Amino acid sequence: MSNYRAVAFFDLDGTLLDAHSKITPEVANAMSALKKNKVLPVIATGRTEIEIIGIKEQAGITSNIVMNGAFIRVDGEPVYSSYFTEEECQRMYELTEKQGDLLSYYNEEHIWCTGHNQTLVDSYNFIHSEVPPIHPLGFKEHPVKMLLVLCQSGDEVYHEAFPELTFYRNGPYSIDTVKKGISKGSGVAKLLEVMNLEGVPTYGFGDGPNDFALLEACDHKIAMGNAITELKEIASFVSKKNTEGGIVHALKHFDLI
Repeated sequence: MSNYRAVAFFDLDGTLLDAHSKITPEVANAMSALKKNKVLPVIATGRTEIEIIGIKEQAGITSNIVMNGAFIRVDGEPVYSSYFTEEECQRMYELTEKQGDLLSYYNEEHIWCTGHNQTLVDSYNFIHSEVPPIHPLGFKEHPVKMLLVLCQSGDEVYHEAFPELTFYRNGPYSIDTVKKGISKGSGVAKLLEVMNLEGVPTYGFGDGPNDFALLEACDHKIAMGNAITELKEIASFVSKKNTEGGIVHALKHFDLI
Protein backbone atom coordinates (compact mmCIF):
# COMPACT_ATOMS: atom_id res chain seq x y z
CA MET A 1 0.00 0.00 0.00
CA SER A 2 2.89 2.36 0.74
CA ASN A 3 3.92 2.20 -2.94
CA TYR A 4 1.33 4.87 -3.81
CA ARG A 5 2.99 8.17 -4.62
CA ALA A 6 -0.24 10.17 -4.22
CA VAL A 7 -3.94 9.79 -3.38
CA ALA A 8 -6.73 11.50 -5.32
CA PHE A 9 -10.17 11.91 -3.72
CA PHE A 10 -13.15 12.52 -6.01
CA ASP A 11 -16.62 13.75 -5.21
CA LEU A 12 -19.20 12.24 -7.58
CA ASP A 13 -22.16 14.45 -8.52
CA GLY A 14 -20.95 17.54 -10.31
CA THR A 15 -17.35 16.30 -10.20
CA LEU A 16 -16.39 12.81 -11.38
CA LEU A 17 -19.78 12.19 -13.04
CA ASP A 18 -21.28 13.81 -16.11
CA ALA A 19 -24.66 15.55 -16.33
CA HIS A 20 -26.41 12.16 -16.38
CA SER A 21 -24.55 10.85 -13.30
CA LYS A 22 -22.39 8.58 -15.48
CA ILE A 23 -18.67 7.90 -15.83
CA THR A 24 -17.50 8.96 -19.27
CA PRO A 25 -14.91 6.88 -21.18
CA GLU A 26 -12.45 9.76 -20.78
CA VAL A 27 -12.79 9.69 -16.99
CA ALA A 28 -12.55 5.88 -16.90
CA ASN A 29 -9.33 6.05 -18.91
CA ALA A 30 -7.99 8.73 -16.55
CA MET A 31 -8.66 6.53 -13.51
CA SER A 32 -6.80 3.66 -15.18
CA ALA A 33 -3.89 5.98 -15.95
CA LEU A 34 -3.81 7.16 -12.34
CA LYS A 35 -3.40 3.62 -11.06
CA LYS A 36 -0.65 2.92 -13.58
CA ASN A 37 1.11 6.02 -12.24
CA LYS A 38 0.79 4.71 -8.65
CA VAL A 39 -1.86 7.25 -7.68
CA LEU A 40 -4.73 5.77 -5.65
CA PRO A 41 -8.17 7.01 -6.78
CA VAL A 42 -10.79 7.21 -4.04
CA ILE A 43 -14.46 8.13 -4.37
CA ALA A 44 -15.59 10.57 -1.64
CA THR A 45 -19.35 11.03 -1.73
CA GLY A 46 -22.48 11.69 0.26
CA ARG A 47 -24.04 8.66 -1.39
CA THR A 48 -23.75 5.15 0.01
CA GLU A 49 -22.15 2.12 -1.58
CA ILE A 50 -25.20 0.41 -3.03
CA GLU A 51 -25.91 3.57 -5.03
CA ILE A 52 -22.46 3.60 -6.63
CA ILE A 53 -21.76 -0.05 -7.49
CA GLY A 54 -22.06 0.62 -11.21
CA ILE A 55 -20.07 3.84 -10.96
CA LYS A 56 -17.21 2.07 -9.19
CA GLU A 57 -17.18 -0.67 -11.80
CA GLN A 58 -17.20 1.81 -14.68
CA ALA A 59 -14.41 3.85 -13.10
CA GLY A 60 -12.37 0.86 -11.93
CA ILE A 61 -12.20 2.27 -8.39
CA THR A 62 -12.17 -0.05 -5.36
CA SER A 63 -11.71 2.46 -2.53
CA ASN A 64 -14.35 4.85 -1.24
CA ILE A 65 -15.40 7.24 1.49
CA VAL A 66 -19.21 7.20 1.45
CA MET A 67 -22.06 8.78 3.42
CA ASN A 68 -19.88 11.88 3.92
CA GLY A 69 -17.22 9.96 5.84
CA ALA A 70 -19.46 7.57 7.82
CA PHE A 71 -18.09 4.48 6.06
CA ILE A 72 -14.72 3.79 4.43
CA ARG A 73 -13.58 0.92 2.23
CA VAL A 74 -9.99 0.53 1.01
CA ASP A 75 -9.09 -1.83 -1.83
CA GLY A 76 -12.37 -3.66 -1.29
CA GLU A 77 -12.06 -4.03 2.50
CA PRO A 78 -14.13 -2.08 5.07
CA VAL A 79 -11.92 -0.13 7.48
CA TYR A 80 -14.21 2.33 9.31
CA SER A 81 -17.86 2.89 10.28
CA SER A 82 -19.76 5.56 12.26
CA TYR A 83 -23.19 4.74 13.74
CA PHE A 84 -26.30 6.58 14.89
CA THR A 85 -27.89 5.38 18.12
CA GLU A 86 -31.44 4.07 18.07
CA GLU A 87 -32.41 6.98 20.31
CA GLU A 88 -31.04 9.53 17.81
CA CYS A 89 -32.94 7.86 14.98
CA GLN A 90 -36.14 7.83 17.02
CA ARG A 91 -35.82 11.53 17.85
CA MET A 92 -35.13 12.44 14.23
CA TYR A 93 -38.05 10.32 13.06
CA GLU A 94 -40.38 12.09 15.51
CA LEU A 95 -39.13 15.54 14.48
CA THR A 96 -39.56 14.89 10.76
CA GLU A 97 -43.07 13.61 11.45
CA LYS A 98 -43.85 16.79 13.39
CA GLN A 99 -42.45 18.97 10.57
CA GLY A 100 -44.34 17.09 7.88
CA ASP A 101 -41.07 15.92 6.31
CA LEU A 102 -39.76 12.48 5.42
CA LEU A 103 -36.57 10.71 6.47
CA SER A 104 -34.27 8.20 4.78
CA TYR A 105 -31.91 5.86 6.63
CA TYR A 106 -28.58 4.68 5.22
CA ASN A 107 -25.92 2.07 5.76
CA GLU A 108 -23.50 0.66 3.19
CA GLU A 109 -25.91 -2.10 2.14
CA HIS A 110 -29.39 -0.62 2.42
CA ILE A 111 -31.48 2.55 2.10
CA TRP A 112 -35.01 2.79 3.45
CA CYS A 113 -37.37 5.65 4.27
CA THR A 114 -40.38 6.73 6.30
CA GLY A 115 -42.68 7.34 3.34
CA HIS A 116 -42.99 8.61 -0.21
CA ASN A 117 -43.91 12.09 -1.39
CA GLN A 118 -42.93 14.32 -4.30
CA THR A 119 -39.98 15.89 -2.47
CA LEU A 120 -38.48 12.46 -1.80
CA VAL A 121 -39.05 11.32 -5.38
CA ASP A 122 -37.50 14.55 -6.69
CA SER A 123 -34.52 14.13 -4.37
CA TYR A 124 -33.63 10.69 -5.73
CA ASN A 125 -34.38 11.66 -9.32
CA PHE A 126 -32.00 14.61 -8.83
CA ILE A 127 -29.07 12.18 -8.49
CA HIS A 128 -30.53 9.50 -10.79
CA SER A 129 -30.96 7.04 -7.92
CA GLU A 130 -33.79 4.64 -7.10
CA VAL A 131 -36.53 5.62 -4.64
CA PRO A 132 -35.97 3.52 -1.48
CA PRO A 133 -38.58 1.22 0.10
CA ILE A 134 -40.68 2.34 3.07
CA HIS A 135 -39.72 0.99 6.52
CA PRO A 136 -40.32 3.79 9.07
CA LEU A 137 -38.92 1.99 12.13
CA GLY A 138 -36.25 -0.01 10.33
CA PHE A 139 -33.60 1.66 12.48
CA LYS A 140 -34.65 -0.75 15.25
CA GLU A 141 -33.50 -3.66 13.09
CA HIS A 142 -30.60 -2.34 10.99
CA PRO A 143 -27.56 -0.15 11.74
CA VAL A 144 -27.84 3.46 10.54
CA LYS A 145 -24.76 5.39 9.45
CA MET A 146 -26.31 8.41 7.71
CA LEU A 147 -29.72 10.10 7.70
CA LEU A 148 -31.31 12.10 4.90
CA VAL A 149 -33.93 14.68 5.84
CA LEU A 150 -36.28 15.21 2.89
CA CYS A 151 -37.34 18.86 2.91
CA GLN A 152 -37.00 22.02 0.85
CA SER A 153 -36.82 24.45 3.77
CA GLY A 154 -36.84 24.60 7.56
CA ASP A 155 -33.22 23.49 7.97
CA GLU A 156 -32.73 25.59 11.10
CA VAL A 157 -35.28 23.50 13.03
CA TYR A 158 -33.06 20.44 12.65
CA HIS A 159 -29.85 22.33 13.37
CA GLU A 160 -31.27 23.62 16.65
CA ALA A 161 -32.75 20.29 17.72
CA PHE A 162 -29.58 18.27 16.99
CA PRO A 163 -26.46 20.30 17.79
CA GLU A 164 -24.58 17.00 18.09
CA LEU A 165 -25.06 16.31 14.37
CA THR A 166 -23.69 17.85 11.18
CA PHE A 167 -26.02 18.78 8.31
CA TYR A 168 -25.10 19.24 4.64
CA ARG A 169 -27.69 20.62 2.25
CA ASN A 170 -26.41 19.43 -1.11
CA GLY A 171 -29.47 20.04 -3.22
CA PRO A 172 -32.95 21.57 -3.19
CA TYR A 173 -34.72 18.52 -1.76
CA SER A 174 -32.66 17.01 1.06
CA ILE A 175 -30.13 17.40 3.86
CA ASP A 176 -27.36 14.83 4.44
CA THR A 177 -27.03 14.23 8.19
CA VAL A 178 -24.05 12.63 9.97
CA LYS A 179 -22.55 12.49 13.45
CA LYS A 180 -20.62 15.55 14.60
CA GLY A 181 -16.98 15.28 13.54
CA ILE A 182 -17.79 13.05 10.58
CA SER A 183 -17.03 14.52 7.16
CA LYS A 184 -15.28 13.72 3.94
CA GLY A 185 -12.26 15.38 5.53
CA SER A 186 -12.26 13.08 8.55
CA GLY A 187 -12.59 10.22 6.08
CA VAL A 188 -9.47 11.37 4.27
CA ALA A 189 -7.50 11.44 7.53
CA LYS A 190 -8.74 8.00 8.58
CA LEU A 191 -7.97 6.43 5.20
CA LEU A 192 -4.44 7.82 5.17
CA GLU A 193 -3.91 6.56 8.72
CA VAL A 194 -5.18 3.06 7.95
CA MET A 195 -3.00 2.81 4.84
CA ASN A 196 0.09 4.33 6.46
CA LEU A 197 0.10 7.05 3.82
CA GLU A 198 0.47 10.15 6.00
CA GLY A 199 2.80 12.52 4.20
CA VAL A 200 1.88 11.28 0.72
CA PRO A 201 0.55 14.14 -1.47
CA THR A 202 -3.24 14.30 -1.58
CA TYR A 203 -5.57 15.83 -4.17
CA GLY A 204 -9.21 16.64 -3.46
CA PHE A 205 -11.79 17.28 -6.22
CA GLY A 206 -15.22 18.74 -5.47
CA ASP A 207 -17.99 21.17 -6.33
CA GLY A 208 -20.48 21.46 -3.46
CA PRO A 209 -21.06 22.35 0.22
CA ASN A 210 -20.03 18.94 1.57
CA ASP A 211 -16.69 19.21 -0.24
CA PHE A 212 -15.23 21.96 1.96
CA ALA A 213 -13.92 19.43 4.47
CA LEU A 214 -12.62 17.25 1.65
CA LEU A 215 -10.61 20.02 0.03
CA GLU A 216 -9.40 21.37 3.36
CA ALA A 217 -8.05 17.91 4.26
CA CYS A 218 -6.04 17.64 1.03
CA ASP A 219 -2.74 19.23 0.03
CA HIS A 220 -4.04 20.20 -3.40
CA LYS A 221 -7.58 21.58 -3.49
CA ILE A 222 -9.32 21.36 -6.85
CA ALA A 223 -12.71 22.99 -7.42
CA MET A 224 -14.60 22.17 -10.59
CA GLY A 225 -15.55 25.00 -12.93
CA ASN A 226 -19.18 24.41 -11.93
CA ALA A 227 -18.39 24.53 -8.19
CA ILE A 228 -20.06 26.93 -5.80
CA THR A 229 -18.23 30.24 -5.44
CA GLU A 230 -17.21 29.64 -1.82
CA LEU A 231 -15.45 26.39 -2.73
CA LYS A 232 -13.57 28.06 -5.57
CA GLU A 233 -12.33 30.66 -3.09
CA ILE A 234 -10.47 28.05 -1.01
CA ALA A 235 -9.23 26.07 -4.01
CA SER A 236 -5.61 26.00 -5.10
CA PHE A 237 -6.79 25.24 -8.65
CA VAL A 238 -10.11 25.77 -10.42
CA SER A 239 -10.59 23.32 -13.27
CA LYS A 240 -13.08 23.23 -16.13
CA LYS A 241 -16.67 22.14 -15.53
CA ASN A 242 -17.40 18.46 -14.92
CA THR A 243 -19.24 18.41 -18.26
CA GLU A 244 -16.27 19.96 -20.08
CA GLY A 245 -13.50 17.52 -19.18
CA GLY A 246 -12.64 19.14 -15.86
CA ILE A 247 -11.30 15.98 -14.21
CA VAL A 248 -8.89 15.11 -17.01
CA HIS A 249 -7.84 18.76 -17.32
CA ALA A 250 -6.92 18.98 -13.63
CA LEU A 251 -5.15 15.62 -13.52
CA LYS A 252 -2.98 16.69 -16.44
CA HIS A 253 -2.34 20.08 -14.81
CA PHE A 254 -0.86 18.32 -11.78
CA ASP A 255 1.04 15.77 -13.92
CA LEU A 256 -0.86 12.88 -12.37
CA ILE A 257 -1.67 11.39 -15.79
